[in-house]
Amino acid sequence: MRYWWVNQNKTFSQESEGGYLWSPKRKSNGQRNPFYEFMREVAPGDIIFSFSDTLIPAIGIAQSTAYPSPKPAEFGSTGPNWSTVGWKVAVRYFLLSSRIRPADHMHRIGSMMPDKYAPLQPSGRGNQGVYLTSVPDVLARELIRLIGSEASNLLNANAVRDEVVPLVADPLPDVIEWEDYISAQIQNDRSLGETERSSIVVARRGQGLFKRKVQEIEAGCRVTGVERVEHLIASHCKPWRDCETNKERLDGENGLLLTPSIDHLFDRGYISFEDKGELLISPVAHRESLRRMGIEVDARLNVGAFSSGQAKYLDFHREQVFLEANV
Repeated sequence: MRYWWVNQNKTFSQESEGGYLWSPKRKSNGQRNPFYEFMREVAPGDIIFSFSDTLIPAIGIAQSTAYPSPKPAEFGSTGPNWSTVGWKVAVRYFLLSSRIRPADHMHRIGSMMPDKYAPLQPSGRGNQGVYLTSVPDVLARELIRLIGSEASNLLNANAVRDEVVPLVADPLPDVIEWEDYISAQIQNDRSLGETERSSIVVARRGQGLFKRKVQEIEAGCRVTGVERVEHLIASHCKPWRDCETNKERLDGENGLLLTPSIDHLFDRGYISFEDKGELLISPVAHRESLRRMGIEVDARLNVGAFSSGQAKYLDFHREQVFLEANV
């Protein structure tokens, strides 16, 4: 379990009522933002302190890892320069009746702030530009003490969260809605022939023309060794939903043949690959689940080097899909 702090002056009501955190993936100029990258490190059961309007009005418990999701419609005109697709984490919020003002306690908590990426200024005001940042254990314990029994009782409950706070978040509806929107645009694009439109849409499911093109490059699932084509999915390295052109959606080098369970792990960012074939496992992946899917998490697995074309798409996967911050 880790502790996080989120500055939500503009979006607290929307995020707390909707049960999530949401951030863009990058700055408006395309550069990385460490506070957006931190979204990729959140794991179910992590504790999140909400800061809004100079107060801590809620404590949240993360219910999912980060997953791609469109900018929430309820944000309206907030963040006009934010990208339309970002990271989303499902959160169960607990609104507090005892809402402390951190500025009143800086004489105690100021020295506990992290040296890098501190959420507050020495005055107790929120640091502009900071969205999500990690909180040292010593600061988290002091915040819990200052909030009082509401916080301590919540943390005690979270210690047995499998019974008290079921982790039920499912990111699929958001992802499906997003892909359905893109699919509808393709279906309505009359500059494409009917057969081409059909091939592009079917490629979303890892089948059809795209799968045949991947089969020209890949012989089977590199992780499990399965070669029977009926048991394999052509999984996009650069996700179908993120492709900038239909050519990318149908490019065989943008695909790997994977069994369904490995496709799930790859699509959700729990695993990825280095160009030379080393399997990467996300630090937020549930190790026992991976073992049951046939991945030896304690062994170094190399599945063989990839082509230069595949490497280009795998670079996108590691940068934009794999759940590990690069800061």
